[in-house]
Amino acid sequence: MGIFSTIADLFFPPRCVFCERPLERSERGDRVCRKCRRELPWGEELIPPSGELGRVCAPLVYRDNVREALHRYKFGGKMGYATPFGRMLADEIKRRFDGEYDLITWAPVSSKRKSERGYDQAMLLAAAVALALDDAPVSTLEKFRDTPANSGLGSRREREQNVSGVYRVVAPELVAGKRVLLIDDIYTSGTTMRECARTLIDAGAESVIGAALARTAKGME
Repeated sequence: MGIFSTIADLFFPPRCVFCERPLERSERGDRVCRKCRRELPWGEELIPPSGELGRVCAPLVYRDNVREALHRYKFGGKMGYATPFGRMLADEIKRRFDGEYDLITWAPVSSKRKSERGYDQAMLLAAAVALALDDAPVSTLEKFRDTPANSGLGSRREREQNVSGVYRVVAPELVAGKRVLLIDDIYTSGTTMRECARTLIDAGAESVIGAALARTAKGME
């Protein structure tokens, strides 16, 4: 197996998930090159509570190589990116929210969107995060009505109306009295996470905090 892996690496060397540069051997575990580690737009501030949603952490700012990498992950079939993204987000969760949640879940896409794309990127990310945290993700929500992507809408009010009432809790007994950590790939205006949090709180969750790999820069929300 070792020799076949070595041959494969010669012809198809692993690449950094952000800049797509071939990785040196010492960089391959995390799938992120040293240059990107230094120069990625790292986010330092927690996003404050809003509505039923508590604080949200996001290690990266959604621009440049981060934006391109997430587009490849979300729309380009790069499902393997979930593992390095999940490890990165898990590190941020441990730093910010250790001991503050009872279960890990995610903001799901609709069945129509999942069928078109072939996967739910938030579910894969949540699974990778949970694995890195020695935990297991719990399916708690269903998006039972397909809606246009929030990214194509202008105002915050339009985004809120777009996702209002489109989620439901699939197993209320799993969330009752629990402190929930909600995972998504990108935090923009926060409308999706807030609506998921409202739905979970209405079903009996004690609290909901959030974690996303990247957030839009201030002024872009």
